[in-house]
Amino acid sequence: MTKTSKVAKSAAMIAIFTLISKFLGFLREVLIASKYGSGYETDTYFVAMTATTILMTTIGASLNTTLIPIFTEIEGRGGRRAKLKYLNNILNMVFFITIILALLGFFLSPIVIRILAKGFEGEQFQLAVKLNRIGLPIVIFLGFTYVFSGYLHSSEIFGPPAIMGIPYNFVFLFFLMFFADKGNIEGLMLVSVVAASTQFLIQVPAIKHQGYRYRVDINLHEPYLKKALILVLPVMVGSAVQQINTVIDRTLASSLVEGSISALTYASRLKDLIISVFIMAITTVVFPMLSKAFSQDDNMQVKKIMGQGINIILIITVPATIGILILAEPMVRIFFQRGAFDSTATIMTSQALIFYSLGLVGASLRLMLNRVFYSFQDTKTPMINGALAVGLNIVLNLILIRFMDHAGLALATSISATFTTLLLFLSLRKKIGPMGIRRYLICFMKTLFASMVMGIIVYFMYFGLTGRFISTGIGELFVLLSSIGVGALIYFILCSALKVKEIRILIKGLIK
Repeated sequence: MTKTSKVAKSAAMIAIFTLISKFLGFLREVLIASKYGSGYETDTYFVAMTATTILMTTIGASLNTTLIPIFTEIEGRGGRRAKLKYLNNILNMVFFITIILALLGFFLSPIVIRILAKGFEGEQFQLAVKLNRIGLPIVIFLGFTYVFSGYLHSSEIFGPPAIMGIPYNFVFLFFLMFFADKGNIEGLMLVSVVAASTQFLIQVPAIKHQGYRYRVDINLHEPYLKKALILVLPVMVGSAVQQINTVIDRTLASSLVEGSISALTYASRLKDLIISVFIMAITTVVFPMLSKAFSQDDNMQVKKIMGQGINIILIITVPATIGILILAEPMVRIFFQRGAFDSTATIMTSQALIFYSLGLVGASLRLMLNRVFYSFQDTKTPMINGALAVGLNIVLNLILIRFMDHAGLALATSISATFTTLLLFLSLRKKIGPMGIRRYLICFMKTLFASMVMGIIVYFMYFGLTGRFISTGIGELFVLLSSIGVGALIYFILCSALKVKEIRILIKGLIK
């Protein structure tokens, strides 16, 4: 199997399992709302869960990103036995650190809840503290989960980490359908702990199959421990910088008309759905391949793998951008407009979605390029680039908000993402030399042409049918999905006719 075929096949598998997990997660949220309502208990539960996971999620995701190139380097120099030895060492270190974090969390829980939920008083405050303490074992399980997935990804084993969201959600669904009881929110938190444990347990068979056997052994003088610490800190800062960006946008939106924050939030979630399902799947597969090529000092292979990843991202994000520009308003209306979400909210959200979509290509490519730098064990460049993105975003926010209100904040985010992605390309060119930009531009122009033809057909199909024949919500949903399906088919046919090489490999990967 060629590298490109392997990328396409693995990315398709991850994307499909992510979609299934997202769907199950949606059912989970619906059942929680159905069983517990939307008020005192659920507010308390969600705050307690945030208090439990917020720190470890940031640390764990950064650790996972850092460990993949380190595992790859160790295997290249010392073989699988050295890699398994390091896994055992880092696992024991993470276990020790998460135990300390859980104990600190137990004693500091009242302070953390007070910071995250200033309005909680009396019984609600005490309940939040109790739920937070019940959920603290999740911290330990998340630590194991990120270490195991980092090891498996470095070995180019993507199945177990990809499916871990499925048993996680099934545990919730089983409890919510048969045992959930309003007034017993503690049971939901206990189930959250059980569900979190399945995320690392589902990976244990694959880890054992690699030859791993646990030992109570910690080597504090392991040179790669220090290296992991040095590399993980900039990644954590970069992640925090992105969170700051979101907070600034929401803060500025709070000075605008009511509903601006919600419009940005819903629009951002729709945009992030594309990134979390498709782009994350591609970067997850490409990252360990890049790390392996770098550990072998094979710059040609690095450029080849990166080029394939970038072209596949363009194949996905260019038509997605055109599709959102055309169908933003009906998508938001069909999926969100009901109850308190009125026509004004639909207009505001679709405006934000349109301007967010303009940065979809840039934001997706930046995610890919960050992984390239991480594979080189360069975590400082993405961190500095992220800080520049926040600075530029703030300046553009202050300018555009005057003329475009909340839509200006979305446009500022898109411009910032696109500009800083171009800076990353320039930084990478200095690092590895010519990258074949012409090949990317050719792929971009072909996909743009195919996307525009697709967009014209989708526009006339959707608005022509709904304007003449459709008057019900179900009918409009059917026409929307049919238009998207027909558009996707036309797009794939045009890309094949234009000889976009990666499109055929991507289709084969999906079929397999």
